[in-house]
Amino acid sequence: MQLSTLDYSFIVVFFSIVLGIGIYVSKKSGKDSSEFFLSGRTMPWWLLGLSMVATTFSTDTPNLVTDIVRTNGVSGNWVWWAFLITGLLTVFVYAKLWRRSNVNTDLEFYEMRYGGKAASFLRKFRAVYLGALFNIITMASVTLAAIKIGGIMLGLEPWETVVGAGLITVTFSALGGFKGVVYTDFLLFFVAMSGAIGAAYYLVNIPEVGGIEALMANDAVKTKLDILPDFSDQNALIMLFIIPLAVQWWSSWYPGAEPGGGGYIAQRMLAAKDENHAIGATFFFNIMHYALRPWPWILVALASIVVYPDIASIQAAFPNIAESKLGHDLAYSAMLTKLPSGLLGVVLASLIAAYMSTISTQLNWGSSYIVFDFYKQQINPNATEKQMVSIGRISTVILMVLSAGLALLLENALQIFDILLTFGAGTGLIFILRWFWWRINAWSEIAAMFASGIISILLKTTALGPLLFNSEDGVFPSWFEYPFVVIVTSAIWLAATFLTQPESKETLRAFYKRIQPGGPGWNKVVNEAKADGEKIAKDNEKWSVPQGITAMILGCILIYTIMFSTGYWIYGRTTPAIILTVIAIISAFLLIKAWGRMKDNIL
Repeated sequence: MQLSTLDYSFIVVFFSIVLGIGIYVSKKSGKDSSEFFLSGRTMPWWLLGLSMVATTFSTDTPNLVTDIVRTNGVSGNWVWWAFLITGLLTVFVYAKLWRRSNVNTDLEFYEMRYGGKAASFLRKFRAVYLGALFNIITMASVTLAAIKIGGIMLGLEPWETVVGAGLITVTFSALGGFKGVVYTDFLLFFVAMSGAIGAAYYLVNIPEVGGIEALMANDAVKTKLDILPDFSDQNALIMLFIIPLAVQWWSSWYPGAEPGGGGYIAQRMLAAKDENHAIGATFFFNIMHYALRPWPWILVALASIVVYPDIASIQAAFPNIAESKLGHDLAYSAMLTKLPSGLLGVVLASLIAAYMSTISTQLNWGSSYIVFDFYKQQINPNATEKQMVSIGRISTVILMVLSAGLALLLENALQIFDILLTFGAGTGLIFILRWFWWRINAWSEIAAMFASGIISILLKTTALGPLLFNSEDGVFPSWFEYPFVVIVTSAIWLAATFLTQPESKETLRAFYKRIQPGGPGWNKVVNEAKADGEKIAKDNEKWSVPQGITAMILGCILIYTIMFSTGYWIYGRTTPAIILTVIAIISAFLLIKAWGRMKDNIL
């Protein structure tokens, strides 16, 4: 495949603008650590919302969606669609709590909510565990997708893609800090969205596919179109629908979809002007992420089934691709090679945009953990602002190098998704309850974190997994692995909670006074403080969580119906499309009214 001068022009102009933004904001971003990691907490909701969308618009996401659609059909996407519930719980319950905390990172929360050596250990350990280990794995997945795109579309060796893409991204990230990331995300969103839509429209209409009607009528594609899984297929129903909706959304920690908020989503909420802007940003993100963005990727994935029906056909078309990198996720990149000059340049620029947005966010977020939660806590408590910015920039480079090295060893995006999902299984309920139940302590989180990780490793690397879940006598069906990890991990952290001492009265009262979480889970603490003559709760403040859950349910109905009605309009199924569109309009009206009532409870 040959790029034209026009294609190269799009890419060069894009790179120049991105680097220009990084250089332009570098002086102000380097002023102090708050500017470098949170942009002085002055960001508006629309800019933060676009940044969240752009960040999750990574190069591995279309590859992952393509892999899912080709393997399990459109309904297979419920493994990540279910996280909408988590996202809207963050919007309507947790966003205002995070903004009230006024911490620099979500890990700083630990020493506000908990106390003593256990809290200090938890903060430092998770700074390395999440900021380094998990962050490197996530970035490696994104870089792996870039390697596959570079190999198929440009004929690049893996190391050439890693060095080229990584060098520019790490330079701009180290210079511009968080403000550079957010400002460029504004550009990256529109470039990435334009490229995805343009590619889907063109590729559905190439002669091999024959247009949308021919695509929908193709025998191989028709079996993949259902938005809901086949209810007669028990294994598919449980794995692809019931477990994600009933268990996965609340029980698992996953980057960008943490129950109760966290990670780079929390970083953006903490950078917002106020609580309303934090809520607006996260709601806008969830609408764009779930309701509108998946369909261009899904259409390309469906078209790829016609053009490349199996992995062998991909290998035949691209014989230079290493066998270790072959997989269904390659089909997305393979389809993009059929784009014409001009559009090819836009799409390549959009993929570069997606890569840079995700990696730059992960680098800035990960280095914020290393600086605030490890370096300043463990190495240099008296660090100056200049020293913290310098360490942030150094750690940015180190994280990039390590993730790039790991990317060269990986095979496919779905592999990483499964690893991250299982590693966090069973921990999510803590992140939801720790704001509203006084009894949870630092040992609860430590127990959950280690239990989930150790059990996952044992299942993946020893004979325990096959013995329990793939035995010939059917002791457990294969789909029981994830719930098994959730059940065992939950039992362990609950036991740890009641077997260890609760946090001190001083710690619990200080937390309540600052956050004002409300609810029956804090009645004991509030009543004891009142008996001691200490007032920690505000007068006549109504607990907003029931209203938040109502808004969450209405929001889920709104976004799911928009997403599904969009799919049915594309499929040409007018009746269900109209019905779902009407439901979306009604739920939007009810959500607006519910939100109006909630605003009275936002300080």
